[in-house]
Amino acid sequence: METMCKSSLRHRSDSGTHETLSTDTQNICGEPGSQPTCPAAHLAPSSRGPSSPLPSSHLPPSSPVSPHRPSQSLQHQLLMDPITSQLGTRSQWVCLVRLLSDDPEWLRAKVKFFLPNMDLDSRNKTSDPKKRVLEQLTELHAQGPATWQAFIHCVCMEREVPLELEVLLLSTWGHEGEGLPSPLEIGEGSEPEPQFHHGLKRPHQSCESSPRPKHSRKQHLELVKKYLQLLRTSAQQRYGGKLPGPGQTLPFQQAYIPTILQWSRATAPFSAQEGATVGSPRAEDGTDVSIQDLFNSRTDKGPRVMVLLGKAGMGKTTLTRWLCQRWADGQLDRFQALFLFEFRQLNLLTSVLTLPQLLFDVYLSPEAGSDAVFQYLEENASGVLLIFDGLEEALHPCSSRDTAGPEALGPALALFSGLCRGTLLPGCRIMATSRPGKLPDCLPTEAATIHMWGFDGPRVEEYVGRFFSNEPLQEAALAELQLNGRLRRMCAVPALCRVACLCLRHLLPGLSPGQSAALLPTVTQNYVQMVLTFGPHGHRAASSLMGLGEVALEALETRKVIFSTGDIPPPVMAFGAALGLLTSFRVCTGPGQWKTGYAFTHLSLQEFFAALHLMVSPKVDREALARHVTLNSRWVLRTKARLGLLDHVPTFLAGLASCACRPFLSSLTQRGEAWVGARQAAVIQALKKLATRRLTGPKVIELCHCVGETQEPELASLMAHSLPYQLPFHNFLLTYTDLAALTNILEHRDAPIHLAFEGCPLEPCCPEALAGCGQVENLSFKSRRCGDAFAEALSRSLPTMGSLKKLGLAGSKITAQGIHHLVQALPLCPHLEEVSFQDNQLKDQEVLKIVEVLASLPRLRKLDLSQNNISMSTLLRLTKVAVTCTAITMLQVGKTDLIILLSPPTETATELRGSPDLQKNVSQRKGTQSRRLTLRLQNCQLTIYDAEELIAQLQEGPYLDEVDLSGNELENRGCRRVAEAISQLRVARKLDLSDNGLTVAGMHDMLSVLSTCQTLADLHISLKDKTVVLTFTSELEGQEGTRERAAVPDDLVLPMPSALPPCSLQVRLTHCGLQAEHLEPLCTALRGSRSLGHLDLSGNALGDPGVAQLLPWLPRLGTLHSLNLSENGLSLDTVCSLAQCFSTVRRWVLQLDVSFESQRVILRGDRRARNLSVGGPSPEFPAGARSSGFRQPRTPRSFCLRECQLEPLSVARLCETLEKCPGPLEVELSCVVLSNQSLETLLRHLPRLLQLSTLQLSQTPLSFGSPILLARLFCLCPRVQKVDLRSLHEVTLHFRSPEEQKGGRCGRFRGCGLSQKHVEPLCTLLGKCEDLSQLDLSANVLGDDGLRCLLKQLPQLPISGSLNLSANSMSQESALCLLETLPSCPRVREATVNLGSEQSFWIHFSRQEETEKTLRLRECIFRPEHMARLATGLSQARQLTELALIRCCLSLDDLAILLSLVRRPAGVLSLLSLRVEEPWIGRVGLRALLRVCTQVSGSITEISVSETQQQLCVQLRFPRQENPEAVALRLAHCDLETHHSLLTRQLMGMCTWLQQLSLSQVNLCKASSQLLRSFLSLSELKKFRLTSSCVSPEGQAYLASCLSHCHLLEELDLSNNQLGEEGPSVLQGALEDKRRLKRLDLSHFPLGDSTLAALTQALSRMTLLQSLCLSRNDIGDTGCYHLSKALRAATSLAELGLSHNQIGDTGAQHLAAILPTLPRLRKIDLSANGIGPAGGVQLAESLALCKRLEELMLGCNPLGDSTAVGLARGLPPQLRILHLRSSRLGPAGVLSLGQALDRCPHLEEISLAENNLAGQVPHLRRGLPLLRQIDLVSCEIDNQAAKPLIASFVLCPALEEILLSWNLLGDEAAAELARVLPRMDRLKSVDLEKNQITAYGVRLLAEGLAQGSGVQVIRLWNNHIPPDVAQRLQSHEPRLDFAFFPNKPQAPRGP
Repeated sequence: METMCKSSLRHRSDSGTHETLSTDTQNICGEPGSQPTCPAAHLAPSSRGPSSPLPSSHLPPSSPVSPHRPSQSLQHQLLMDPITSQLGTRSQWVCLVRLLSDDPEWLRAKVKFFLPNMDLDSRNKTSDPKKRVLEQLTELHAQGPATWQAFIHCVCMEREVPLELEVLLLSTWGHEGEGLPSPLEIGEGSEPEPQFHHGLKRPHQSCESSPRPKHSRKQHLELVKKYLQLLRTSAQQRYGGKLPGPGQTLPFQQAYIPTILQWSRATAPFSAQEGATVGSPRAEDGTDVSIQDLFNSRTDKGPRVMVLLGKAGMGKTTLTRWLCQRWADGQLDRFQALFLFEFRQLNLLTSVLTLPQLLFDVYLSPEAGSDAVFQYLEENASGVLLIFDGLEEALHPCSSRDTAGPEALGPALALFSGLCRGTLLPGCRIMATSRPGKLPDCLPTEAATIHMWGFDGPRVEEYVGRFFSNEPLQEAALAELQLNGRLRRMCAVPALCRVACLCLRHLLPGLSPGQSAALLPTVTQNYVQMVLTFGPHGHRAASSLMGLGEVALEALETRKVIFSTGDIPPPVMAFGAALGLLTSFRVCTGPGQWKTGYAFTHLSLQEFFAALHLMVSPKVDREALARHVTLNSRWVLRTKARLGLLDHVPTFLAGLASCACRPFLSSLTQRGEAWVGARQAAVIQALKKLATRRLTGPKVIELCHCVGETQEPELASLMAHSLPYQLPFHNFLLTYTDLAALTNILEHRDAPIHLAFEGCPLEPCCPEALAGCGQVENLSFKSRRCGDAFAEALSRSLPTMGSLKKLGLAGSKITAQGIHHLVQALPLCPHLEEVSFQDNQLKDQEVLKIVEVLASLPRLRKLDLSQNNISMSTLLRLTKVAVTCTAITMLQVGKTDLIILLSPPTETATELRGSPDLQKNVSQRKGTQSRRLTLRLQNCQLTIYDAEELIAQLQEGPYLDEVDLSGNELENRGCRRVAEAISQLRVARKLDLSDNGLTVAGMHDMLSVLSTCQTLADLHISLKDKTVVLTFTSELEGQEGTRERAAVPDDLVLPMPSALPPCSLQVRLTHCGLQAEHLEPLCTALRGSRSLGHLDLSGNALGDPGVAQLLPWLPRLGTLHSLNLSENGLSLDTVCSLAQCFSTVRRWVLQLDVSFESQRVILRGDRRARNLSVGGPSPEFPAGARSSGFRQPRTPRSFCLRECQLEPLSVARLCETLEKCPGPLEVELSCVVLSNQSLETLLRHLPRLLQLSTLQLSQTPLSFGSPILLARLFCLCPRVQKVDLRSLHEVTLHFRSPEEQKGGRCGRFRGCGLSQKHVEPLCTLLGKCEDLSQLDLSANVLGDDGLRCLLKQLPQLPISGSLNLSANSMSQESALCLLETLPSCPRVREATVNLGSEQSFWIHFSRQEETEKTLRLRECIFRPEHMARLATGLSQARQLTELALIRCCLSLDDLAILLSLVRRPAGVLSLLSLRVEEPWIGRVGLRALLRVCTQVSGSITEISVSETQQQLCVQLRFPRQENPEAVALRLAHCDLETHHSLLTRQLMGMCTWLQQLSLSQVNLCKASSQLLRSFLSLSELKKFRLTSSCVSPEGQAYLASCLSHCHLLEELDLSNNQLGEEGPSVLQGALEDKRRLKRLDLSHFPLGDSTLAALTQALSRMTLLQSLCLSRNDIGDTGCYHLSKALRAATSLAELGLSHNQIGDTGAQHLAAILPTLPRLRKIDLSANGIGPAGGVQLAESLALCKRLEELMLGCNPLGDSTAVGLARGLPPQLRILHLRSSRLGPAGVLSLGQALDRCPHLEEISLAENNLAGQVPHLRRGLPLLRQIDLVSCEIDNQAAKPLIASFVLCPALEEILLSWNLLGDEAAAELARVLPRMDRLKSVDLEKNQITAYGVRLLAEGLAQGSGVQVIRLWNNHIPPDVAQRLQSHEPRLDFAFFPNKPQAPRGP
C-alpha cells in the first residue's frame, strides 16, 4: 500500500502536475492570478480559519539557531549538533540533509507551514544550501516532538525517499515517544517562543510593564514615525508579496477581484430599540458601492462604524487583507495607522486587556515609547482604522457598561464595544465583518451596513480569465461554464468559484465539452472531485481522510476551529499539509504568550470532512446520521449569540447521499456499495420527511440546497409538489445561489406557484436565477435594496418565465434606467395579467413610459403605480389615455394611489395570432362594442380649469361607470359645471363631488339635476360631512343589452344603496342647515322631480313650524314612500300630527317610527303594498295563491314611539288620533315612565281602537299592580287574545280582528313579583275568562303557600291548555300538595315537577275530564317521613295511572314502604304504573328488586328493570287477583341470576298466565338458559323478545328447543343478537310451526343462504303475519326474489322493513310486483339500499295501488326525479310519513311532489333533506293541518325560495319541528320566520345551523320569540355572527342556541 502511494506521488511529480503545499496563505478566493500549489489552501475569504501569519516581530527574542552564527563546516555541525547526537547514526542524518537539499523550495514551504512567523530571508543568508537545510531542520526540531513527527511524515509521503531510509525515519521519529526526549528531558516547553524578523526588535516587556521615560516632543514624534513605518513594513511583509504562478506573476492588487457591495440602511443590532435613527452614508439604501467608496472623503460625514455583512465564501476576509495591503502600499493615505484583528484569534486570549495592550502586545509593539505612540493615536484618531474580522464569532458578551478609559481592562469584545461607542479612541474609524445574523448589541444604531454579495457573470469571467494564464485552458474553462449552467451558478460564490477552477484546471486536458456537468454537478461533488484529483490513493490516504473527518467533526461539535499541535495526529497533519487542507499560524493567548495554531483552510472544508466522517464512520449509526439532517432557520439567528458551526453539514450530507458519490464512499470505507447505500438512504428518508412539512421561508431555501445536492429527481418532485401555492419569504438575506436552488426544485413542479419576497436583502443578480422557471405564476418583490441593477437582471429573466401572470416590484428605488430595461421586457411577457410598481419614487416620464406598454400586453388587467410622484399635466395625460385606450376600464388616482384596470381578454393570444381575418374581425367587434370606464381622481387638487379640460376629454369618451372627483378644489362653480355636463358625460352609476368646498348656495344649483337628469337615482348632500354624491340607475345597461361589463375588483368598487326600488329617486339633504323658509323652494324642486321615492331631511333645523309647513306637501309629492325627519327638534304634538298621515296620506304612509332620545322620526311606506294596490301579486305567495285558498292579507300600519314620557292627557290625545287610523295597526310604546293613571287611560281606550292588532310596551317600568290591571283587560276588551307581561318592563297585547274566530286566550305574567296575596284577585279575574288556554305565572315569588292557594282555586280556572308555575321557590311540599289536589281537578291530564336546577312546574289540562293522569316528580328529595303522605295521595288519586319518581332520593327501604302502603278501594278496577329512577338500582341486584316487587298489595302486571338506566318500573292492578289474565315480565339490561331460590319459585307462581317475556342486553349462559326455559315452558306465552344479547352455545340449544314448543307465539323479536354458528338452528326452531305469528323482527340477524331459505319457507306459512322487519341483513336482489315469493301468502302484512340492505333495481322490481297483493300494507321502509330510477319508477307505480299506505321511507337511494314524478302521481291520501332524504331529487321532482302534497292532508312528517332543490321547495299552499316535522336540511334553499315556504308554515298549526340547517338562508328568511313565529303555538324547535344569517337576522328572530312564541330552541351554530355578539344575544334570549352541541331546550320565556 505504501509503495502504491509513493508510486502515485512520483507519477504526479514526474508529470508536472504534483501539487505541494502553498507557501503563502494569501492565495485565497479573491486572488486568481496566482497558480496555487495546493488544492484547498484557501477556498474562501470567510473561512477565517487560515488567518495570515503574525509578523515576525511577534516572535520571542531567543532561538535555538541564531541567524548570525559563524559559518562552520557541515561535518562539524553534524558531529556537535544535538540533533546529530540524538539521531545516533551520522549516515542517516547525512542522507536526510542530502535528500532535502535537492528541493530547497519544498523544505522552505514546509518550514513556512510549521513555522509561519519565521522570516526565512533574514535568517538564511548563507550561500551553502546544506547549511540552510540544517538550520531549517534545527528550527523544526526545536518545536517539539509533535511538530517533528508531522514533518517526518510529510517527508516520507511527499518526497521520493528510499524505502530503507523511510523505514528508519518512521521507526525513529514517526511514533510518539521515540527519537526525541520529552519536554521535561530537554528542559524547555514544546512551544518555543517566536522569532523576530530581521531588522525588527521587540522590547523585553509588555506595554503595561514597560517604563515610561519622559521624552521631548521631537523624540515622541520620531518614535511615532518609526512605529507608523513599522506598521506599514509589517503589513507589507504579510500581504505585499507577489504570488508566483506558472506562466505569469501577478501582484495581490492585480489578482484581487472585488465582489458586489451594496449599502443598507438596516441598523446593525437587531435588538436595537424601535424608533432609533438609523445612520447611513449619503448613498441610498441598496445603492451599489465600490471599494474605493468605502473610505473616501465623502464618507467622513457618515457613520464612523461600518459593518460588512456577507455569507460564507463571499470574500470578507480577503477584502480586509486587501485593504491592509493597499494601505501598506500608500493608497489609503487618509489613514496613518491600520490594525486588523480576527475574532477567531482574539477568542483565544485567556486574560483581559487594555486597549494599548490590544494594539501593541497582540498586534505590533513599538520599539520604544508606547505611551507616546498611543497618545498620538488618540490625538489623531480620525486617521486610525481598526478592522475586526468575524464579528459573529465573538465569544464573550458585551458588558452592559462601556469601557471607561484606555487603562480599563476587558475582553476583546468589550474593547470593541468601547471603540464603537466612542469611549475608547474617540473619532477612529471601525470596520467589522460578519455573517448575517444576530450581531452584538454594542454596535451603535447609526452604524452603516454594507451587504457583500458574490460574483456576477462578468466577474466570474474575469476571475476565470485571470486564474488560467494559458489561453487555450482559459477559453475551454469559459466554454465549459457556458455549457454547465449549474456550475456557472455555483461560481457566483467566490469560494466555490475557486474550487471549480481548481477542478477544471486538472480535468480540462482530458475533458470533452460539457462533460463537467456530470463530474461537477453539485457543491459536494466539487469537493469530492478536488480530493480525488489532488489526494493520493491507497489505504493510507483513506485512513488519513477519515482521520481528518473525525478531527473535523469533534472540533465542530465542541465549537472549535483552531487546533494546537497535539490536537491532530502527526500522520493526519502531514496528510493535510501535503494536500493543502490545513494551514498554520501563530496565535496570541495573552501578553507575551504565543503558540502555533492550525486550522482547515476554510470552515466549509471542515464541515465537508465532518459530513464525510458522519457518512462513512461505522461508529455513527443510521439513526444518529439522520439526526444530523436538520434545517437551520435564518430567522432563528436573530436570537442566537453565534453562528452555528454545523450549519452546512446537512447540505454536505445530502450531497454525499447522491448516487454519484457512492463509488467514492465505497472505496473510502472498503465496505461495499450496499452498506454505503443504506446510509445514503437514511439521509434521503430524513430529507423526504422534511420535504412534506410546512416550512418557513429560510428552511425552504436550506432544504432546496440539500435536495439539489442529492440529485434525486423523485425527492425534488416530492418537495416541489409539497410547496404551497403561496410561498412567502420575509426579512432574511437571499443570494443568487439561493434562488438558483429554489428554481432547480421548481422545475420538478407541475402546478403554478406564487413567490413573494418582502424585506429580504437580495443580491442584485438574483432574478437571473429565475430565468426559464415556467412554474412561477405570481412574482413579487418588496425591498428598498432593489435598484437599477436588480431591475436590469429581472428584465432579462421575465421573458423566459412563460407562466408569469402577476409581477410586483414595490418599495424599491428604481430610476429611469431600471424602468427602461423593464419597459423593454414587459412586451415580451404576453401572459401578464397584473403589474405593480408601487412606491418606487417614479417620476412623470417613467410613469408615462410604463403606461405606453399597455397596448402590447393583451392580457393585462391591472397596473398599479401607487405611491409615486406625478404632476397635474401627467394626470390629465393619463385621463386622456384612459379615455382613448379601449382596454382601460378604470383609472384611480389619489394622494398615494395610481391604479389602472383593464378589461379581460376575449380571445387568447394564440387565437389572435392564428388568423389575420380573425384578428380583423375581433378588432372590428371591439371597435363597435361599448365599454364602461370608471374614473377616480381623488385629492388631486383639481380646479375648475382642470375640470373644464377633463370634461372636454370625457365628452368624447365612452360611457362612464363611475366618476369620483372628491377631495379636490372645484368649489361651487366647478361642481355646478360638472353637474351641468352630466347628460353629456353619460355617467351610469355614480358621480362623487364630495369635499370640494360646496356651500348652501351651491346646493340649490345641484337641485336642478333633479329635473334635467332622467337617470338620477340618488342625490346625497351633507354640508356637514362634505358629501355630494349622485347615483344613477342602470338604464344604460338595459340599452346595451347583454354587453359585457368591465371587471372591477370588489375592493375598488364602492357599494350602491341597497334598498332602492326600480325607477325610484332618493334625495338626501342631511345636515344642511335647512329651516322652514327653505321648504317651499325645496318642495317645488322636489315636485318637479321624476318619481321621488325617498326623502331624507334629517339633521336640519326644521322644527315644528317646518314640519307643519311640510305636511300639506306630502300628498302632492307623487310617489314618495319614505320620509326621514330625524334630528329636527320635533315635539310630541308634532308627532301626533304626523300620526294623522296614516289617514291623510293613506296611499303610502304605513310606518311611523319616533324616538325622542335619538331624535329619530321616520315615515315609511311599503312599496310591495303599493304594488298590491294596483293589482300586483302578494309578496308572501305567488300569483294564483288566492285561488288556492289563501286570503290576501291587509298591509298593517305600524306606530312606534320610543323614549318618551307619556302623561294621561298625551295618552288620550294619541289614542284619539290612532282611532282614525285604518288597520290593522301595530303600536309599540317605549316610555321612560308610565304611571298607573296613564296605563289605565291607555287600557280604557283600547276597546275603541278597533283596528289595533298588537300593542307593545317595551322597556317601560310598571307598578306591582299592573298584572291585575292587565288581567282585567280580558273582561274589558273581548278582542284581547294574549296578554304577555314580563319583569314589569315588557308588555305585549295581541288582539283578534273582527273577522277572526274566537280561540283560546293566553295570559303570561312572568317575573312580575306575584306572591300569595296576588293569587286570589288574579284568579278571580281570570276565572271570568271563558276560553283561557294558557296561563304562565313562572319566575314569580309564589312559594309553597302561594301554590297551595292557587291549587285551591285551580278547579275554578277555565284553563284548557297549560299552567306554568316554574321558578317560584317551591319545595317538595308543593309536589305533595299537587298530588293531593289531583282528585279535585278532573281536567288535569299531566303534571311535571322538577325541583332541581331547572325549577320547572307544569300542569297540562284538557277540555274534558280525564280518566288517566300522569305525574312526574324529579329531584324532589323525599324523606322517609314523606312516604306515608305520598302513599295516601296515590291511594286517593284513582285516576292517576302513571307516577314517575326520578332521582327523588328514595332508598330501597323507602320504596318498599311506599309499595306496601299504596291501597286502592275495592270494587273499582284501576292500574298504576310506578317508575323509579335512582342510582342504587344498578347496584343492589335483581334479587333485591324482585323481593320488593313481591310485597305490593296489588297484582303485578309488569316489571321492568334496567340496570344501565337505573330504572325500575312496576305496573300494579287493583284490586289484586290471583290469576291475572295478562302478566308481562321484562328483564332488561341485566344478567339473569341462575339460582333457583325460593324467590324464583314464588315469582314463577305469580306468572302462571305470563303472555309476554322481554329480554334485552343479557348474557345467557347454560344456567341462565335453564331459568329462561322455565319461563318459556309457560303455555300462554304470546310475545317473546330477545334483543342485543349474547347467548352461549349451550344456551342456544336450550333456546332453540324451547322456542320450538311455543306454538302460540304472536310476536317474536330476535334482533341484534350474537348467536354465532348456531344461529340458523335457533331460527329454525323459533320459526317452526309458528302459524299464529303476527310480528317478526330479525333485524341485524346473521342471515346466510341457508338461514334465508329457512326463513322464506316459514314465511310462506305465516298467513297472519302483520309486521316483518329484516333490516341490516345484507339482502340483495336474489334474496329479494325469494322473499317476494314467500310474501305472496302474507295478505295481512301491514309493515315491511327492509332498510340498510343491498337491494338494487332488480330487487325493487321483485318487490313492486307483490306490493299490490298486500291490501293492508301501511308502512314500507326501503331506506339505504341501492335502488335507482329504474327500480324507483316501478315502486312508485306499485305504491300508487296501496291505498292504505301511511308511512313511506325511501331515503338514501339514488331514485332521481323520475321516481319523484311517479310518486307524485299517486301518493296515497292516507299518507302520514314521507321520507325521501338524499334521494338525488332535483327541482322538477320536488316541484311535482310539492303539488302532490296538497292531496295528503294527514301528513305528519316530511323529509326531503340533502337534495338539490334549487329553489323549488314545496310551498304547502293548502296547508297540512297535522304536519309535525319538516326536514329540509342541506337543500340549497336561498332567501327567495324560503320566503313562500316559511309563509306557508302558518297553515300547518300542528308543526313542532322545522329543520332548515345547512342552506343559504340569510336575514330576509330570518325576518320572514320571525314574522310567523308568534302565530305558531305548537312549534318547539327550529334548526337554522350553517346558514348565512347575521346578527341583524338573529335580532329579528329574538323579537319574534318575544312576541309570545312557544319555541323552546332556535339552533344557529355557524352563521355569520361574531362570538361576542352571539353571547350577548343569547344572554338576552336563552332560546337562541349558538353552540355546536345542542343545548337542552328552554321553556318559552317570552320577551
